[in-house]
Amino acid sequence: MRTEKGSIFRVVTHSILGLVAVAMILPLVLVVAVSFSDENTVIRNGYQFIPSEFSLKGYQVVFQNPTMLLNAYGVTICITLIGTVISLMFTAMIAYVMSRKDYRYRRATTFYVVFTMLFNGGLVPFYILIVKYLHLKDTMWVLFIPYLLNPFYVLIMKGFLDRLPTEIIESAKMDGAGEYRTFFRIVLPLSTPALATVGLFISFVYWNDWWLGLLFVNQENLVSLQLMLYRTMNSIEFYAANAQYLSGNVDISQFPSITTRMALAVLGAGPMMFVFPFFQKYFVKGLTMGSLKE
Repeated sequence: MRTEKGSIFRVVTHSILGLVAVAMILPLVLVVAVSFSDENTVIRNGYQFIPSEFSLKGYQVVFQNPTMLLNAYGVTICITLIGTVISLMFTAMIAYVMSRKDYRYRRATTFYVVFTMLFNGGLVPFYILIVKYLHLKDTMWVLFIPYLLNPFYVLIMKGFLDRLPTEIIESAKMDGAGEYRTFFRIVLPLSTPALATVGLFISFVYWNDWWLGLLFVNQENLVSLQLMLYRTMNSIEFYAANAQYLSGNVDISQFPSITTRMALAVLGAGPMMFVFPFFQKYFVKGLTMGSLKE
């Protein structure tokens, strides 16, 4: 009887999860399909999962300036890689210190980290700090320094490190290992699931960021991919909304605005969709273990 109930429960659970997965995948498939559709067909027939008329005009518009696109990809990849590595290291260091039972100011440090999640100085002080005091405007540093530490990720990492047996650290000390050697040679290898999970979160933050570039970047060689796509999207919306006021030399009716937007979405999110499966096996373990408290 219990076996039958368990089987029914698994079938129901898997069916619900399958429906949720389909509900999440179908919009992505639709975006890709529309990006390869003809603009007039989309206007006439609406969005279709199978394009009735294939077209690459949306991608042609995006790739009209390949140098700018490649430069934006290079900036984003560089910022994502450097920012993720440095941010992950700082996050792990702070979380490790907070997880140590023999750290005298453990509670005070935890309170300080949680406090920064609830209160901040606001946009104006943040802008003044970056521009007037740190002089980071129009530099590569401004694109990843503000995101180096996130208190939420520190707490996730701390929750995972809290579950590591203290006997491992004590045995390392007895063998003559110092704090740095214990951290880099013992703690970090044991924290691979949490590092992969937090690192994935951090990489998404850097990859999807356009806000810092919008505030602090004016040089074209520092424009990231998401900022370039944001500017392009705004230009498309402007031309579409003001077509009747434009000069007669501009034929906005022939511009593939819908398919171009979908092509921008595919180009912006596509690379990270290929990265995620490689971290999937660590994702659930790191997230669930980091969320438990003793």
